[in-house]
Amino acid sequence: MIVRASQLFLPTLREAPADADAVSHKLLVRGGFIRQVGAGLFSFLPLGWRVHQKVVQIIREEIDAIGGQEMLCPVLTPAELWKTSGRYEITEVFKLEDRAGREFVLPLSHEETFTFHARELQSYKQLPQILYHFSTKERDESRPRGGLLRVREFVMKDAYSFDRDEAGMEHSFQLHAGAYRRIFERCGLQTYEVEAESGIMGGRESWDYLAPTGSGENELVLCENGDYQADREAARGVPRTPDFPESLSAPEDVETPGVATIEDLASFLDVDAAATSKAMPVVTADGRLVLGLVRGDDQLNEEKLTTELESGFRPATDDEIRATFGAGGGSLGPVGVDVEVVADELLRDGQFVTGANRDGWHLRGVEAGRDYQPRFADIRALQEGDRCPICGGTLSIQTAIEVGHIFKLGRHFSERFEARFLDEDGREKLLVMGSYGVGPARTIAAIVEQHHDEHGIAWPEAVAPYDAHVVALPGVEQQAEETAAALDAAGRDVLLDDRDQRAGEKFADADLIGCPIRVTVGKKTLDDGAVDVRDRATGDEHRVPIPELSGKLAGV
Repeated sequence: MIVRASQLFLPTLREAPADADAVSHKLLVRGGFIRQVGAGLFSFLPLGWRVHQKVVQIIREEIDAIGGQEMLCPVLTPAELWKTSGRYEITEVFKLEDRAGREFVLPLSHEETFTFHARELQSYKQLPQILYHFSTKERDESRPRGGLLRVREFVMKDAYSFDRDEAGMEHSFQLHAGAYRRIFERCGLQTYEVEAESGIMGGRESWDYLAPTGSGENELVLCENGDYQADREAARGVPRTPDFPESLSAPEDVETPGVATIEDLASFLDVDAAATSKAMPVVTADGRLVLGLVRGDDQLNEEKLTTELESGFRPATDDEIRATFGAGGGSLGPVGVDVEVVADELLRDGQFVTGANRDGWHLRGVEAGRDYQPRFADIRALQEGDRCPICGGTLSIQTAIEVGHIFKLGRHFSERFEARFLDEDGREKLLVMGSYGVGPARTIAAIVEQHHDEHGIAWPEAVAPYDAHVVALPGVEQQAEETAAALDAAGRDVLLDDRDQRAGEKFADADLIGCPIRVTVGKKTLDDGAVDVRDRATGDEHRVPIPELSGKLAGV
């Protein structure tokens, strides 16, 4: 196929948008791949859509290869499905009504809809099943940024596996893990397969696929010895040991007038901040008030708490706090309260200073298990200085882009939708599910972040908009046509720059657009019938006779 630049909608720019900070944002806009329509809303122009669809096809081939069946679910979804799953109140979900007042959502994923359809699976003989689609997703993102990194509308491939038991789900999960590794390898991406938090998606175990980059919304945690890797949202670090004061046989009241922060508390009582606890009251989607508790020098990891509660949540209001605890937010603690307490694992051992649920008072010597009965979970955020949980080595943190995420949902959704099947023993059982998402646009952004130089993009061959970019200089138009035809005959997709532009502008656009091979047809071609063939990624250049292009190109 030969496409002529003179006929292509290809609005390249010399300067990046003023608000662009990510390299991928700058280069994709400058190269004429995407254009912003509104905050977090982008159109893919013809060049960008070609790249997008090449990524889509790679994903499709790998999911088909593990038994996936492609279908398509609607974007406009009855709100009833999301209310059934308990995800309707998630802040990021777009909600709307039709003219008759019926409620709908614009989904950020399709677990509800696929589980709705899975109710037609009646027998174990129909299992396992892998169903997937490519669909537009909507997310009410509060702070869109980074070009394609954090957007409000995007296309995502989401797949769903349905099995009869956990062993089947594990097999489906591993099939998808292998497919994802092959997808990103084919796209030319370096990625890490790491443990992650399930958050609002539900389930208890999930893996992220993180591409280390200069820009991104995720942070990749790596051990210096190679023993551990994780998304920072799920990472388990080993912090320093607190300097505990002398133990007490029972909690002791201590007046703390005007003390409202951990720093103030540690200073006022002359204790290690790590020997205090910090209380965060939250309200779940179903209205439960839960007290999250972490060490005073730690921060609550909201994704981990969401996974633990199997529900989204919001901070409790001042009125809710006062009505439940009888005190303001700076004096809260777990002793003597009639609410569920989720305490971080680090609070399992030792005695801590906590709020006394009286304004201006705290308690010394509070011990979990003796003075209150919490549910323990890892809900702290990893911090700089934490050590590897496996070998004790130094942990480093790198910026990364999440390009894929796979989840073991278990029976989280099937239970809510009564998605049952008749098993071999004649008993009805709930389907066991997995969910598997990958974003082509995010993948494109990550590819650009990893494959570029100061001149522009250097696309890996599998996802490049065109295989070869033929630059025709003035006076050799016929030879340029012959060159493009020779490449086309060799099965290459060709972008022929036949525009009436200066040579420098054409070369700059070729470097910016980043096709793997640039073929320059110039005045010397009239003398020797050869062209300059340049590898975009390495810069290697060879003089090749036009008739020999098809044979020589494979080695460039």
